[in-house]
Amino acid sequence: MNALQQHLFDSYRAAQHGEPAPPAPGTHDVATLRAVRDQHRFESVIAGRPARGRWRLLLVRAFRRAGAPVH
Repeated sequence: MNALQQHLFDSYRAAQHGEPAPPAPGTHDVATLRAVRDQHRFESVIAGRPARGRWRLLLVRAFRRAGAPVH
C-alpha cells in the first residue's frame, strides 16, 4: 500500500467516525526539512562548530586541492 492509498483509507475511516480527515501526504514536508536543518545547526553550535557555511568551505578546500581556480 502506497502513501496515497493509505491516505484514502484513513480519510474514509475518519469520515465513518465523524472525525476530521488527516492531512494529505507531503503537506508538512518543507516544515519537517526546516526543523531537521535547524536541529542540525543547533547541535553544531552546542558542539562549538560553525553553524553555517561548512559545505562551501569544504567545496573550496576540495577545489583548491584539485588545482581549480576559485573565484
